[in-house]
Amino acid sequence: MSSKITFALAFAAILIFTSAAAPSTNAAPTDDACALLTGAQVSAGVSIPVKDGVPITPTDHKVCTWSATKPVPKSTKLVTLMLQTSDWFDKGKAAHLAGTVTTPVTGVGDDAFYLALGENAGLIVKKGNVAFKVAVYADVPLADKEAMEKTLALQIVSKL
Repeated sequence: MSSKITFALAFAAILIFTSAAAPSTNAAPTDDACALLTGAQVSAGVSIPVKDGVPITPTDHKVCTWSATKPVPKSTKLVTLMLQTSDWFDKGKAAHLAGTVTTPVTGVGDDAFYLALGENAGLIVKKGNVAFKVAVYADVPLADKEAMEKTLALQIVSKL
């Protein structure tokens, strides 16, 4: 094989490897929870108008909250999104806390489960080396909250 062909093959292999290993330019940052959902997406997911997401603290953007634009009886009050590492997901899945119920969820990320305590639940998802918990706080049946959380989680996963 000529040196030109060998060089061309080696160069092509390097290009393929580096493009596969490089992060996607379409991927959202995994340190800014508010960048993963728009207010419009959350509003559609929970069926009421919400304000744009706000980091829970000015210096840590790994937790974001969306709140209803106005009080609505028997409706969504707040949505939270918390970003973590996949190690956090693994530890959470292995833990068995008194009074909690975990339910596996398919079709969302690499692995997912609901973690419920009474009438509150959060959907905890792992995709690659990122994990997150999305939770809807509302005066609606648990199954409705879980459906809303799954809708939002699918949108988040599509950006990771």
